[in-house]
Amino acid sequence: MTLPNNSYPWESWRLWHKCLIALIAGALTPLALAPLNIWPLALISPAVLMLLLYRQGPTNIFRLSWAFGVGLFGVGISWVYVSIHDFGYTGVPLAAFLTSLFVIGLGLIFSLPFLLLALRQPQTRSLFSHLLATAALWVLGEWIRSWFLTGLPWLYIGYSQINTPIAGWAPVLGIFGLSLILALSTAFILWAALERTKRSILISVIFLCSFWGSGAYLTAVEWTQSTGNQYQVALIQANIAQEKKWRPEHLATTLRRYERMTKQATSADWVIWPEAAIPLVYHRALPVLSKTHETALNNNRALITGILYDNPNGEYHNSITGLGLATGLYHKTRLVPFGEYIPLESLLRSTLDFFNLPVSTIRPGKPNQTPLQIGSERIASAICYEVVYPDLVAENAKDSNIILTISNDAWFGGSWGPLQHLQMAQMRALETGRYVIRSTNNGVSAIINTDGELVERSDQFVQQVLKGNVQTYQGSTPFMRWGSLPVLLLSFGLLLLGISRVSRIL
Repeated sequence: MTLPNNSYPWESWRLWHKCLIALIAGALTPLALAPLNIWPLALISPAVLMLLLYRQGPTNIFRLSWAFGVGLFGVGISWVYVSIHDFGYTGVPLAAFLTSLFVIGLGLIFSLPFLLLALRQPQTRSLFSHLLATAALWVLGEWIRSWFLTGLPWLYIGYSQINTPIAGWAPVLGIFGLSLILALSTAFILWAALERTKRSILISVIFLCSFWGSGAYLTAVEWTQSTGNQYQVALIQANIAQEKKWRPEHLATTLRRYERMTKQATSADWVIWPEAAIPLVYHRALPVLSKTHETALNNNRALITGILYDNPNGEYHNSITGLGLATGLYHKTRLVPFGEYIPLESLLRSTLDFFNLPVSTIRPGKPNQTPLQIGSERIASAICYEVVYPDLVAENAKDSNIILTISNDAWFGGSWGPLQHLQMAQMRALETGRYVIRSTNNGVSAIINTDGELVERSDQFVQQVLKGNVQTYQGSTPFMRWGSLPVLLLSFGLLLLGISRVSRIL
């Protein structure tokens, strides 16, 4: 195929018009995710970016993709402002300034991979090669955001498909696989619509029918097997106000509330308290822990709680520990940027001191920790932010029968953050073929089955004992065995194909 000489209408628009459209398209993308779940936007918004970047030089590629990224994160992680202002006790101007810097920085990280499109001169890029390369770069960009500065793996478009046919691919390819299928679906739809040749239409229809149709078939496949064991769990959502949580005068009230609510779960085999439920560091909380342990043993039940663990060197871990019939201690390995740690803290320390901002004393735990255990059941733990890392959760779930994630989403306030967080936990259940128990301080607590469905869920901002039954599973999904590597290699291959001259034969 030869490069068409015709140009498309949007190519003649002024740059600032294109940047504005890119900004709007980026801002619409989070609407495809929780809580609105307008999933077709996960096809439409990337399509706009693909078209705007076509036959652009490196400077315009950067400007347009950066504008898209600012829109994406400006809407999708606006909850950062709530955390900084409401709970970081900073004034409105400073909170707005820091949030803006955060969004601008994430927009920059979003834009950088797309500069690889400039490896080919604009005049030599065919439409198909451009669309193929851009789809691959979208997924590779999501992957980069999962590890750069320890990562912010948020707002992946694949999460929008949790209730669509391609969700069946989640146990096989994981979240990056869903994003790749979406991005390639967008590319093929655009190719067929703009080229309008029999070949482009036929190939596009075959691709769409193959992946979306087979995804529907895969939803019926049971990749893991039930052990036959079932337990009743009680999730204690105490709804402790964040501003009161660590005040010494409120300690007794907090402990009494957990004790009272736990007594309401008389029939539960497992009782789960959320992240940092006991507002004391581990060694100061030993009397409380000993009493709770003895009570749980006397009632023949397991109790698991989140707590801060203090080291002799003055550093802390965000941890989870088992009491009663539950045993083990797990330290969180992936910390929240700008929450539990400051990226490049040693370089920014003088700036932090200038603005009177706190530095972090939370330190990550070691990898490959022994999982918590209740009898013969092994529990894969994910504290708060850790559940958004697909490969981390899949690796920890390999030798475990169920996944437990505890969180304190009070930091998000009434924003979309908790609901986005819940949706990601649902995807982890799909990827691993494991039940996921999600216990939070103020919602949303939930029990999620192996299909990613909410079996039980709590309301937000209320005290609630959420009860339900869980089953334990064994075996591995393909994604648990392979991880994200096959999808990443495929994406790299598609990128090389897209920026080479080979793709011009189509």
